[in-house]
This record gives sequence, C-alpha cells and structure tokens, in this order.
Amino acid sequence: MLTLHRPRARLRALAAAACTAALGATLLGVAGTSPAGATPTARSDAAAAKEAAPTAAAGDKVIGYFTNWGTYDRNYHVKNIETSGSADKLTHINYAFGNVTGGKCQIGDSYADYEKAYTAEESVDGVADTWDQELRGNFNQLRKLKKLHPDLKVLWSFGGWSWSGGFGEAAQNPAAFAKSCYDLVEDPRWADVFDGIDIDWEYPNACGLTCDTSGRDAYGNLLGELRKAFGNDNLITSAITADGSDGGKIDAVDYAGAATHLDWYLPMTYDFFGAFSAQGPTAPHSPLTSYPGIPSEGFNSDAAISKLKGLGIPSEKLLLGIGFYGRGWTGVTQSEPGGSATGAAPGTYEAGIEDYKVLKDSCPATGKVAGTAYAHCGNNWWSYDTPETIGTKMTYKNEQGLGGTFFWELSGDTTNGELIKAID
Repeated sequence: MLTLHRPRARLRALAAAACTAALGATLLGVAGTSPAGATPTARSDAAAAKEAAPTAAAGDKVIGYFTNWGTYDRNYHVKNIETSGSADKLTHINYAFGNVTGGKCQIGDSYADYEKAYTAEESVDGVADTWDQELRGNFNQLRKLKKLHPDLKVLWSFGGWSWSGGFGEAAQNPAAFAKSCYDLVEDPRWADVFDGIDIDWEYPNACGLTCDTSGRDAYGNLLGELRKAFGNDNLITSAITADGSDGGKIDAVDYAGAATHLDWYLPMTYDFFGAFSAQGPTAPHSPLTSYPGIPSEGFNSDAAISKLKGLGIPSEKLLLGIGFYGRGWTGVTQSEPGGSATGAAPGTYEAGIEDYKVLKDSCPATGKVAGTAYAHCGNNWWSYDTPETIGTKMTYKNEQGLGGTFFWELSGDTTNGELIKAID
C-alpha cells in the first residue's frame, strides 16, 4: 500500500526524462544547476522571510492530509488526530486518496475507507463498531471526530502521485467526471462526512509519474465543471505544482483562470530536491527561499508563491505547504548542502524518506539553510522542517498574507503534535 499510493515520491529524474520525450523541455521545470558545494547562507532565515512585503491579512487555515493507507503499517488512525492534539489545531482535513480511473472519481480503498470495523479502544469516541452498522472505517471515524469538533471540515482528495494518470481521460469529458465525483462524495452513506473535494492532479499538461498532454486549459475546464456540479456550498480546492522555474510546470497551465473556480490552492512547496537524484548534490527538499548553490533556480517556496501571485492569484487563495517528513541521502561526507552522495538514505517505509518523528531523534538537525533544517549524521544527510523552522515559515506566510498552511501528512508528526503546534 505504501509504495503504491505514496504520492510524494516523485522520482524527478525519471519524470524529467519522460517529460522531455512527451512534451519538450519547456514544460519540464528543470532549471540549470549551480556549482555544488557553495556555502549557504549569506543572510539569516528570519531576514529572508521579513523581506516579503505584506499584501493582505494572513489567513488561519491549517490543513492536514490524512492517508487511508496509514491505517495499515503506520498504524495511524483518525483517533490519533484527537489524542495528539492535532484536531484542536486543524481547520480542515484532506482525506487521501480517492482514485481517478475510467474518467471518474472512484473509491481508493473500500476496506480502509468504510468497511474496517473499529474496536472501542481504536475508536475516536471509545464506542466499538457493530457488525450491522451502515458505515464503518475511516469515514465513520471522521464523522465521530467532527462531532467532537463541529467547526472541522473534511475534504476528499482525489489523485495524488500514483493515481493522477486518470485525469487525462477525465478531462476529455469533464462534465461526466464532475458528476461522478459529486455522486461519490455525496453518497448518502457518508455525505455528512465531507464538505468538499480536493483535486491533486500531478501534473496537468506536464509530467509526474505519467505525462499529460491534455492542454493548457483542460485543468481549468475540469475545475469549472466541478464547481457547477458541487455548487457554491461545497469547498473545491487543489494541490498544485510549486515549480517556480522559468518555463516550468506553473507555466504549463492557466492557473490564474482556474483559480476562479476554487476556494484555494495548495502549492506543494516540498519535494524540490531528494535522492531521486541519487548522487546529489544534497539540498533541502523544502527551502523557503533560494540560497547560494541551490541546484535549480525556481525550486523554492518563495519562487512558487511569488510566481502564482504574479499571475494575479489572490494571496488569500494560496496556502504554504510544509512536509512532516525528511528526504535524505547516504554516502555523504560534507555537512553543508551541496555534497555528493551514493544513493538514498535508509527509510522506514521508503528509501530516501523518513518521518519527522523518527528523524528528530535518529538524526537531529545540525544546521539551517533557506528557512529549513538539515542534518548530517554518520554518512547520512537529511533535510526536514522543525518547530523552529516552521516558525520562520509562519513569519513568511503572515508577511505574504497567505490563506494559511497545509502539510503532508499527519502521521509524520510526533504523538504529541510537535510540528502542528508550531503552525500559527
């Protein structure tokens, strides 16, 4: 399950090669590489964050992704959102993922979603599921969580890294796709659980795990039909590329036009760099700003936010993304970013990726660069955000007047919610 559905394992090097063949280099978003090994940074992270000019009052949305496959090996359940204190901080939960196949929105995992029977000990409210109740699984647990937190909203997210290949077919008949999504989200068994839909298409008119050639306007057309189907009483949001490079993925789509159909965008301002480039150079996967020696210009949060705002997208419709995990290499001798490597560092579920809750103790941060942290321990090198660097990013979010913060994903935090509690 973890390998099949993990949406953030982007394997950028392979995707870039495929994209060159399918679409041409202008849609890749792969910028030139600066000489490796440059010593960062010429100014403090706080100073970099404060340079952003305020444009509007910052929003207070706090959105966390919850993965249906996390209930297996990760043993992370909806109850953990409550016991960690995360539910008190969250304004929205994005439930990942529903599938996109056959031109329709489809169930992602029926057992995890609505069939699994929860014991009293596992359940949010301490009440066990019965054999004959209509709804069980995560959906029923989310219903119980919402009863404890009446202001909490839940959106069903569709697509993701592994399941975005179906959006091209969906875009051929966007009205039929939108109707299928509405019918599924508003199924009477769980209509009260969901407050809208989140579209995670990786990536329209560009390449992710697969390459899409549906054209510049297909994304906006699809979202327009979703808005017609769902109306204005439901939320419609979308996780999008954060590739701020010249000629990159943001330039491949009319994101400004599509924004008129959405409540907000979630630019995925993480996974910029990682061991998908097995030999390095080492670089932070979620830099807030650029820094001397960054491997690709435009691959940082500020570049993405600035580019999207420059298109005319209101700042309050943009959220800042944070990863609750790290990306890392092994075979690294250099402590600072820019070192060479021999491959991906070992990870609990996937090589090159590890949860914050593990890294904080197994490889504590040894330095900071571009508003995020890195750690060199033995011959492994990791980058990840800490409560301190999240504070820096919150300063940036507030200065920019963004609509709030979102993160991937809840199970990466500590049992007492260290990272989410640093979000303001």
